[in-house]
Amino acid sequence: MNRVTFSIVIDAPKELVWRTMLEDATYREWTSPFAEGSYAVTDWKEGSKALFLTPSGEGMVSKIAAHRPNEFLSIKHLGTVKNGVEDTESQEAKGWGEALENYSITEANGSSTLKIEMDATDEYKSYFEETWPKALSKLQEIAEREAQAERGRRQSA
Repeated sequence: MNRVTFSIVIDAPKELVWRTMLEDATYREWTSPFAEGSYAVTDWKEGSKALFLTPSGEGMVSKIAAHRPNEFLSIKHLGTVKNGVEDTESQEAKGWGEALENYSITEANGSSTLKIEMDATDEYKSYFEETWPKALSKLQEIAEREAQAERGRRQSA
């Protein structure tokens, strides 16, 4: 298993970045580089199950290992989903072990730094190295757009 790390600075408060990262509509938008139409089925609460799926029902079955809102999120990947069926027992599923995907965020001077640390199999390492920067760029675009809109609303009020 390989540990890959990505980070991005976003010109928006961390609460707004966190909300943008996890709300269904914006989650679907920023994760589109991984798979167009991908979505998450979870309440994001610590201990909850999480399914990360494509429109065809393929994806990962996971558990929210830790969640401190606006600070830290840890997702433990437990297996795969194929044709809508969860698999935590096959060799492919066990190949992920209990891989972690950790998100941490800090804020300074109104900008947020989002850092992702992820365990990746040899097979997927280069895919994540190529795709994560694209996804984070989309997240940045969405969050900064939302931050600009909020600043505009405050100035109009």
